[in-house]
Amino acid sequence: MTGPRIPNLFRDPELKDKILFTLLCLAIYRGGAHIATPGVNVQVLADFMANQAAGTLFGVYDLFVGGGLSRATVLALGIMPYISASIIFQLAGAVFPYVEKLQKEEDGRKKITQWTRYLTVVLALGQAYGFAIFTESLQAVSMTNVWGFRMITILTLTTGAIFIMWLGEQITERGIGNGMSLMIFFSIMEGMLPGFFQTIGFLQTGIITPFRVLILTVAMVAVVAGVIAMTVAARRIPIQIPRKVMGRGRVREGQKTFIPIRINSAGVMPIIFAQSLIIVPGTLAAFTTVPWLRGLADTFAPTTAVYYVSYAALIIFFSFFYTSIIFNPVDLAENLKKQGGFIPGVKPGSATAEYIDDVLSRVTLPGAMFLAAIALLPFWVFSVFNVPFFFGGTALLIVVGVALDTWIQMQQHLHLRHYDDFMKQGRVKFRGRRRYM
Repeated sequence: MTGPRIPNLFRDPELKDKILFTLLCLAIYRGGAHIATPGVNVQVLADFMANQAAGTLFGVYDLFVGGGLSRATVLALGIMPYISASIIFQLAGAVFPYVEKLQKEEDGRKKITQWTRYLTVVLALGQAYGFAIFTESLQAVSMTNVWGFRMITILTLTTGAIFIMWLGEQITERGIGNGMSLMIFFSIMEGMLPGFFQTIGFLQTGIITPFRVLILTVAMVAVVAGVIAMTVAARRIPIQIPRKVMGRGRVREGQKTFIPIRINSAGVMPIIFAQSLIIVPGTLAAFTTVPWLRGLADTFAPTTAVYYVSYAALIIFFSFFYTSIIFNPVDLAENLKKQGGFIPGVKPGSATAEYIDDVLSRVTLPGAMFLAAIALLPFWVFSVFNVPFFFGGTALLIVVGVALDTWIQMQQHLHLRHYDDFMKQGRVKFRGRRRYM
């Protein structure tokens, strides 16, 4: 995949303003992620997250907010309440016909966006209250007034979540790329940087040999290349749109196009869903002394065979489940039939829907197996090489996906800019003469 060079990005004034605006918003976001919430003993919370939160829901959440949860910052909730609200309404479209109808209409999508904002506030209030109770259970509160601490925490964290939601929307509208995704991208990258620097220190002191670092680097480059290839890979279903008479002697010529069926249509969502379930035993065990819960957590520890098999099975299941929600072959077949399009050799209507569904199932299986491999490979690689940081499959897919999407948007903006400049010139040479358009 080729694209614009870095110096060319700042030669276009409009694109330059978009990039600078995006960087400014991200700098504000990361700056606010280092301001502590009043009344919290940050050191006690950080010690708990470092010693007991690994492999639990708190550790995963802390990864997505760039360590804001372990530092008890005013932006500790991050963008996750908004992401959760968006997923809820996306799943609701497959359950409630009214929501599905709204998703297909322009005004309906605006209404769902507004509902998503309201639900974000509700989820943020609940999560902020839960964080206050969680902090009290760790005795990490420096205030004597319990309800005063709870009210301050709820107000601070909820306001921070709303501010992040607004900031993400500003990036999407006035900047470049998807604001919500970019915030998660930079949070993950910030959380990984200390591990990279620590690895360099281990290399200098001889704890890790240069050969191991070289093999680890090659493995990481190969994994990233595989993720990029699978992210952009798609199965193209050919579509034929026949010639059609439009009236008054106008004829629309026939067209040949295709429907791209991505190998990884579900994106990173199957890993997120699977990870949310597989870490439940560890999360419960962190707050209880019940023997059987402790035993269950040990059984599903990240180093056991049960964990690997269960994790892979859940990822494959959710890959098919989530793909069936976001991709409806029946609606696609009906839209093709209304436009007069058809798949060569396949009858329109139900036969087309069955054909698309069959192709989707066959394409989803290798994509799901690839997701499972990407999710499990870091566990084996980093345990073998004993490095101080962990780059999980979820983080890897998010980082690569967001980087590709942002780069493609920059490329499309430059191409559109060149096309606009060409149209403004208003003239084209034909056989040595200039003709005005």
